[in-house]
Amino acid sequence: MLRSLARTALTARSRLTSVPAPAARAYYSTALRSTAIPAGRKSSNIIINQIRTFTTETTSADQDEKEEKVVGESKKKTFQAETRKLLDIVTHSLYSEKEVFVRELVSNASDALEKLRHSQLTDSTLDSGKPLEIHITVDEAKNTFTIQDFGIGMTEEEAISNLGTIARSGSKAFLETLNEEGATAGTTKDKIIGQFGVGFYSAFMVGAEIKVYTRSAQPGSKGYCWTSDGSGSYEIAEAENVAVGTKIVITLREECREYANESVVEGIIKKYSNFVGYPVHLNNKKINAVQPLWTKDKSEITEQEHIEFYRYVAGAWDNPQFKLIYKTDSPLAISSLLYIPQRHMEVLGMHREEPGVSLYSRKVMIQAKSKALLPEWLRFVKGVVDCEDLPLNVSRELLQDQSLSKLRQVLTGRIIKWLESESKADAKVYNHFFEEFGNFIKEGVCTENESNRANVAKLLRYESSAGDSGEVFSLKDYVDRMKEGQENIYYMCVPKRKFAEESPYYEEFKEKGVEVLFLYDTVDEFVVNNLRQVGTHKLVSIDAAEIKDAIFDKTSKDDAEDSNTSEDDALAKQEAKLEAENIADWFRQTLGMQVRKVEISKRNMSYPAVVTEHDSPAVRKMMAMMSGAAKVGESTLPPTPTNLEININHPIIKKVWSVKSDNPEFAKQIAEQIYDNALIAAGVLDDPRSMLKRLNNIMEASLSATATSSSKDTIIQPTKIDVVEGEKV
Repeated sequence: MLRSLARTALTARSRLTSVPAPAARAYYSTALRSTAIPAGRKSSNIIINQIRTFTTETTSADQDEKEEKVVGESKKKTFQAETRKLLDIVTHSLYSEKEVFVRELVSNASDALEKLRHSQLTDSTLDSGKPLEIHITVDEAKNTFTIQDFGIGMTEEEAISNLGTIARSGSKAFLETLNEEGATAGTTKDKIIGQFGVGFYSAFMVGAEIKVYTRSAQPGSKGYCWTSDGSGSYEIAEAENVAVGTKIVITLREECREYANESVVEGIIKKYSNFVGYPVHLNNKKINAVQPLWTKDKSEITEQEHIEFYRYVAGAWDNPQFKLIYKTDSPLAISSLLYIPQRHMEVLGMHREEPGVSLYSRKVMIQAKSKALLPEWLRFVKGVVDCEDLPLNVSRELLQDQSLSKLRQVLTGRIIKWLESESKADAKVYNHFFEEFGNFIKEGVCTENESNRANVAKLLRYESSAGDSGEVFSLKDYVDRMKEGQENIYYMCVPKRKFAEESPYYEEFKEKGVEVLFLYDTVDEFVVNNLRQVGTHKLVSIDAAEIKDAIFDKTSKDDAEDSNTSEDDALAKQEAKLEAENIADWFRQTLGMQVRKVEISKRNMSYPAVVTEHDSPAVRKMMAMMSGAAKVGESTLPPTPTNLEININHPIIKKVWSVKSDNPEFAKQIAEQIYDNALIAAGVLDDPRSMLKRLNNIMEASLSATATSSSKDTIIQPTKIDVVEGEKV
């Protein structure tokens, strides 16, 4: 039977284009009547509607012939005083943007269609005679905006009740009826959008006059025309040629002529109402072609659909590398579809990424690219979150209570778990993601609250002395490999791996086989300072002044050695200690205010000295930027005094001590160079050019000493060369 119906409809359609409109309608009507449809079948209305979708096109003459016309006596009614005040509030204060009137009217039309669809399940006599669609027409010449649905429609009493009373929601009353039906209501309750009864009145923000043509889907119902300019009264009269459903014709105000422009209205529909449950046509062109994939089961969505939907919501051309379909009923009814791109624009330094997730309620957009939906560090995530039970305010633009913070908390925790699961599923793919988006994760560690910070830290990845260059590990990987008795997690902030491996601070850790994390980004210093510890293990920089850890505890060993030494050895040690203190005191006096104190280092290192208790390189750079000290012509920030640890057994330290009496100026230059070298090793020397003159003096003196030593007492006299004028030498 369906094939027969389809063939009949297609035949009728093929002949419509070649015959006049009245003859075409007569032929099409005869063709439909000639096809027998079993009586009493509830599906008959649906079948007829499907056939009619083939013949929705009409000529202008056809439309003029069917134009609505008032035939009854007009009844003028006045809004109550309270209603007039509410109407003024709705028109001038309730909504932040005038364009949302399109969203409100489309939502109302969708509700009307859903009411008819649900009612047809139990009453087969209800029929609009048209497909379940929403049609919008804009006319710049007439300065009008028209929206029509072929839904449930209204009787005269319903029109007076629903349109004449603000905050009297027909959809809310319908939902109350569904609640009484209980289980038989099915999924209809989830598809009804309206709940406040003010959406229709948003049209007065842009309309100088509004006409509403409506006819109930109940058999034998009459059509009516409701008219108002929003000034305090309305008129209602019987009308003919009114289709079942509701048609709203808005004559736009002069300052709102833009809403008669097709491209402007198309953009608004796609922004707010692209995912309503019924087709939306604008000037006979279907607008909402993208399906709301988040309403489908995971198994029903193809990879190509994911790609197309991601590109739509993200405004991108690449493919998503990760995707998440997340649905839950507790603590809120959430249905979401989230994506992570391959790239982001911040890496190019072009601009800061905007939030990428929009908030919907029952497939109608509430907040585009919501800043409150996710923390700022997750702005790289793209997608849609639909929460059906959000307690919206009357304008459906804001939430009534703290539910958004609860929604934010739930989503943030789920996204962190999602990324963690992706890292376990394919470490190589996740590491590629972290290489691109790692700074966002690090920002999350710095900005998240204490309760969530440790969870975000699970997503961090760093190079380590235990792996090769380019190989990264999680903090958990480090903890699992810690040596027995090790208390801390050790790291070093350094621009390159080579600098770390050649650092004086790293030598002792390398000797003892203690793993060190290599942190290459400036922001990493702020990350570890905010994180502070992982579980019970503290994060400790290897250039810290004092490292307390059982694996570096030398006290028991030194005490044992002291107990076994002879009296002569003890005296020698006492003399060496006294000399070391004298050397340290000389360095302290020579360097002056550059150092807080000078100590004998207990580190096992091959370098003459290191500095501790110094400024963070990242903080120092930031201070320079904030103070404007980096500008041309201005001096740099004054250096902050540090602690200097000297290696008393190093040949340079011994040599400078031996020459300080014979050549004090040269010894001072060497001491200053030792200190600057230590600052360079710590990464805190602002400008190495400051020591060029001193370096040249040291090299000149060293070469002179070498030449003198090699020639001993022989003095080489320079040879005089006579130059003839014009001759080149």
